[in-house]
Amino acid sequence: MEKTEMLEDFYKEKLNISLSELSIKTPQFAILTNEECINGATMKYRRRDFYKVSLFKGRVLLHYGDKSLEIDGIALVFFNPDVPYTVEMLEETNYGGYFIFSEAYINDYLRSNIRDFPLFTNGTKPVYLLSKVQEKVVDNIFKRVYQEMATNYAYKHDLIRHQILELIHIAQQLMPSEKIYQNIDSKTRITNVFLELLDRQFPVESPNEEFEMRSAGNYAGKMGLHINYLNRAVKSVSGKTTTAHITERITSEAITLLKHSDWNISEISNSLGFVDLSHFNHFFKKQTKQAPSSYRSTS
Repeated sequence: MEKTEMLEDFYKEKLNISLSELSIKTPQFAILTNEECINGATMKYRRRDFYKVSLFKGRVLLHYGDKSLEIDGIALVFFNPDVPYTVEMLEETNYGGYFIFSEAYINDYLRSNIRDFPLFTNGTKPVYLLSKVQEKVVDNIFKRVYQEMATNYAYKHDLIRHQILELIHIAQQLMPSEKIYQNIDSKTRITNVFLELLDRQFPVESPNEEFEMRSAGNYAGKMGLHINYLNRAVKSVSGKTTTAHITERITSEAITLLKHSDWNISEISNSLGFVDLSHFNHFFKKQTKQAPSSYRSTS
């Protein structure tokens, strides 16, 4: 699994604020639209050291802990720092937004602990579907937070904290959306994360790159799973072994490079992580019934 994303990492990557600026200018709070959040980048499956409240409008696939949840509609989602997650937008346009904040940002204001709220305790289901009436209320809260952030009012963060608490209480008056949790089991989520990690290794864009994630053990380690558990999950969901998926993807990339690049075969072999050219030749011939050189000459 990826290392925990720290609040400082978020400001640097998403808002382009340096660590030196962060300590001087930025409180432990930020609010963005979903468009600003995604910005074409793949969101990594990992823990964060901050809390997050998201408003989704549209189809979203949420990988949260050991579950994958498909959301279709208007939803308020609460994330705590203990649970790893990632989000896939299933539609090109997803309206909404989110804000993040540190534990201290709320606790110093409350003079108590945010973890005392039931919806932030471990094991709590984080998704709350909203009606049209509730959507308007939540939209107005997000708008007020945006407006306060744009002011120079010295106590604006007290007002923002009040809006956060209002959202928490709105959610706690609702029941978590049980039907969402019946959609995708943990084996499917694990398989989805594995396939996403595999896909991120490609395309290989330079002969100087080296493809390192060549074994099921590499992916199991990255995901924090025992290799046998990963293998069983992937086989159960996809009908193919983890190794078969990796082999197919490497073969596909080798074919693409042979067809569309001017790299020599030794460079292609190295970039795909083979120890030497003979290993690559043997691998490619086993998968395609042709040697790389003859495949290139006929393609």
